[in-house]
Amino acid sequence: MKRRDFAHRPGCAVEATLDLIDGKWKGVILFHLQAGTQRFGELRRRMPGITQRMLTKQLRALEDDNLVIRKVYAEVPPRVEYTLSETGESLRPVIDTLKAWGERHQEQLSCAPAPEPLKAPDRAAWFPLLFAHRLPPISGAPNIRIFA
Repeated sequence: MKRRDFAHRPGCAVEATLDLIDGKWKGVILFHLQAGTQRFGELRRRMPGITQRMLTKQLRALEDDNLVIRKVYAEVPPRVEYTLSETGESLRPVIDTLKAWGERHQEQLSCAPAPEPLKAPDRAAWFPLLFAHRLPPISGAPNIRIFA
């Protein structure tokens, strides 16, 4: 992946770091790789919202940026493992800080857990009212019809 030149610009260190971990998935991939070496399928299971194509693309970009090491084993079927490089490991405090910030502000973020759904009213209570207007009057009772 082609990188921009950030030399001699104010804030260039921040821009360069964000350029390395930009996008929706790179930071998440780096977070999961902090747990240790993982295979492609393991990463895919941990991130159900990512497509196979996007995961492949993001892992290759992280490898090109020397944040991830890709190890291919000469086996049938082929086995590929991903692990953080030394540079990738140096991002651990950054990823951990992002995670802690997200946990503190989760309620305000769009990824916050959905509120509890409203409980539907008890069917037994309102169901007879739907057909009350069709029932014949009860002898001795006033002739009241309920229309819903």
